Amino acid sequence: MRMDVDTWSEILLTITRNKTRSFLTAFGVFWGIFMLIVLIGGGKGLQSMISQNFAGFATNSGFIFAQSTSKAYKGFKKDRSWNMVNSDIDLLRQRVKGLQLITAFNANFGANVTYQEKKGQFTMKGLYPVYDQIEDQKIKFGRFLNDVDISESRKVCVIGHRVHEQLFGKQTNPCVKYISIDGTYFQVIGVSGSEGNMNINGQASQSIVVPYTTFNKIYNRGENVDLLCVLAKPGYKVKGLQVDIEKVLKEKYKIAPDDKQAVSLVNAEALFTMVDNLFRGVRVLVWMVGLGTLLAGVIGVSNIMMVTVRERTTEIGIRRAIGARPRDIIQQILSESMVLTLVAGMAGISFAVLVLQVLEVGVNSGDTFSDIMFQVSFWTALGVAFLLTVLGLLAGLAPALRAMNIKPIDAIRDE
Repeated sequence: MRMDVDTWSEILLTITRNKTRSFLTAFGVFWGIFMLIVLIGGGKGLQSMISQNFAGFATNSGFIFAQSTSKAYKGFKKDRSWNMVNSDIDLLRQRVKGLQLITAFNANFGANVTYQEKKGQFTMKGLYPVYDQIEDQKIKFGRFLNDVDISESRKVCVIGHRVHEQLFGKQTNPCVKYISIDGTYFQVIGVSGSEGNMNINGQASQSIVVPYTTFNKIYNRGENVDLLCVLAKPGYKVKGLQVDIEKVLKEKYKIAPDDKQAVSLVNAEALFTMVDNLFRGVRVLVWMVGLGTLLAGVIGVSNIMMVTVRERTTEIGIRRAIGARPRDIIQQILSESMVLTLVAGMAGISFAVLVLQVLEVGVNSGDTFSDIMFQVSFWTALGVAFLLTVLGLLAGLAPALRAMNIKPIDAIRDE
């Protein structure tokens, strides 16, 4: 739509004549688009923040642990304690179809760790190398455990990045140095960069990982297993495997089949699905609220253009009388409506981007989160700008048709 100097003059004249109404209408559009962009960006940032709590964990993973029984069964009393053992791994691997991986996990909370004059208390974990498939360790320095570490029960360890910072400082490579853990010296072979806040027997960033065999010998754990970590094969659900796993363990340990407490499973797959569903609903709500607010502003634009047409009845009639074509009148009204909508809308987009940038810098400057993105994408902003253009066109359509239908004789009679 071509707009010449006269058209721009008419637009400025309309805004000048109706300063208060124009300001309120523009503010309505500004606020609507501002709310839409901020809600989209805020929802995106919030999703990133929550997703970081699960960072590194496989989406098809689950964690099994034993609790006291809640029912008496086959001569055994209620509240009986029981423990899983290493042989359960082979048993489940043979009996449960759909298991891609199963591995043992032992932990000791509050281990006393010393390096030179620096001390701290951290969680010590006994793991197998395959655990990296369940929780990505994101190694920053050195390496993770290997099969030789397990077979030889080596006194080596991989430390979390917060342990690294507290004992050695951020920039120091601690590999091949020795730290004391509960009086036993271990050689540091790697630093884990995992940031996940999902607490499976302690967060990875504040834990020290040693070979599973070494852990069991030092703490005299024998065959006992604190936790069994499982991965489901493609096409299988952890929830579906849970029934089979419970059945096998309950049969072996004489636990009532309907005991809901004795065998517990943390289903990471269900947590990921729940978060995805939650933010799918949030995105729908964001668009509903944002578009509702924006439409309210656009309706205000349409109303002010109606008032403008009514106030300029005589002017439009005279223009028609001296040869103005209907499309010239329509172009003038639509141009005024679109410019008012676009100027206010682009101001709203710009201010929203500024607010999101400040929010993004503030969140990422702390130690809790990193690389959180609140900004909307270029294509989202472009789509919103296109939406503004369409809404501005629609807002001016009814006033433009009203103006086109004004007849010169009616305008003179109205005067």
